Amino acid sequence: MAGKRIARLNEQFRREITSILRTQVRDPRVGVPTVTGVEVTPDLWMARIHVRPDPSIESETAAEDLMQGLMAAAAYIRRELSGTLTVRRVPELRFQIDRSVEHAARIHALLAEVLPHESRDYDDADADDDDAGDADDNGADDNGADDAGADDAGDEIGDETSDEASDEAEESRPGASGGEQGP
Repeated sequence: MAGKRIARLNEQFRREITSILRTQVRDPRVGVPTVTGVEVTPDLWMARIHVRPDPSIESETAAEDLMQGLMAAAAYIRRELSGTLTVRRVPELRFQIDRSVEHAARIHALLAEVLPHESRDYDDADADDDDAGDADDNGADDNGADDAGADDAGDEIGDETSDEASDEAEESRPGASGGEQGP
């Protein structure tokens, strides 16, 4: 049960902190950051808030400026949270820059460096399979026979099978064939 409560608190803290940052914090260093997650300790002593700088601010020092602004506004945000949340104790707020996007991009780049040869092999194999499928689509199979002719032969076989099935059906009906008469 405690896990569900903490998960609910994490989400509620995330929503409330996002709202406070967007509407009430006027520090230009903060801007409009994205709160990506909140981790509240089970005893509500501390909350780690993961934030990303405003994407419209393209500065090398944007993350540093954001952290300075958030540390300056932490007491204000905490006081605002105490008025909106119904928890016994509002935790100490510790802000952290969320670097998950950069980390994912780095992993993707490393995988692209390591796997290009293997992916090319798979692409070539897929291309060979596609070429084989294209040959069937053009009407020629492996023996050089035309698919249209094979379809016609199948239709003739299907017609013979249909005729045999209808003959058997007639024989199974009483009085339908000339040899046996019902009482």
